[in-house]
Amino acid sequence: MNTTIKKWAGLGLGTAFLGTGLAACGSADQAASPAPVSDEVQVENEVQVENTAAEQIVDPTAPAVTAQFGEGEGGEGEGGEGEGGEAAAVGTLPLPKRLAFMTGHIKAGLALYRAGQPAMAAPHLLHPVSETHQAERAGLDELGFDATLFEVVSQALKEGRAAGEVEPQLAAAEANLAMVSEKAGGDDVEIIRYLMDTIVAEYSIALTDGVVSDPGEYQDAFGFAIVARERAEKMEVQSAELIEAIDTLIGLWPDAPIPDANPTPIGKVIAQTSVVSFALPADE
Repeated sequence: MNTTIKKWAGLGLGTAFLGTGLAACGSADQAASPAPVSDEVQVENEVQVENTAAEQIVDPTAPAVTAQFGEGEGGEGEGGEGEGGEAAAVGTLPLPKRLAFMTGHIKAGLALYRAGQPAMAAPHLLHPVSETHQAERAGLDELGFDATLFEVVSQALKEGRAAGEVEPQLAAAEANLAMVSEKAGGDDVEIIRYLMDTIVAEYSIALTDGVVSDPGEYQDAFGFAIVARERAEKMEVQSAELIEAIDTLIGLWPDAPIPDANPTPIGKVIAQTSVVSFALPADE
């Protein structure tokens, strides 16, 4: 199989949603008009894209996607994130992916806390300590995960303490998470692809009619981009192209991670996740 085919095969949800996502940019991006096509061709193309996306979503071999679109979304949980169903689905993932998922929430939470948004930060920072998310944490204690560090952070949130007052504790929690991630291992390329798919799923839920309707998912998607950046930095063979692509992706959250009044259109985020996937090394 040649490199081009391999890369297209690894694009995941980004490619599946690209057709509909770019349409969401529409006039907002002032893109050049494509060559005219017949109504029949246009309808056929849309159906193909929708069918592909649907197959990705219901694919039982892709629990990461199920986690974002399953019955937990919009259900009960902290911060309106439908945490119960989401946590159950994420619990079926291999440990390295579960850890990447949890880390994305934590990165979003810490960024919000440091930005002076403790109320927004709280739901994200519950992942390392709450009973709801126990399935995510399975097997992490053996790798040295120290939940007490995150309990301190959660307590500081409850007490209304400013992030600056507990910065040493925040840094210690991040350092512990980085150490556990190092021990957990996992294929960096596979994990980054998973994170790109998850970003597409989360961001697609976060926006309605071009407005942030679900701040939690918007913030999560940002956190996953940060985790992808860290994984890229740790790859054995460094790729400036990959890191640049992820940096561009991160830049699509204008006032990250606080929801923006004029968020980046879904299509741009989807397109950039595909650019990141193209920059990943091809499978052997």
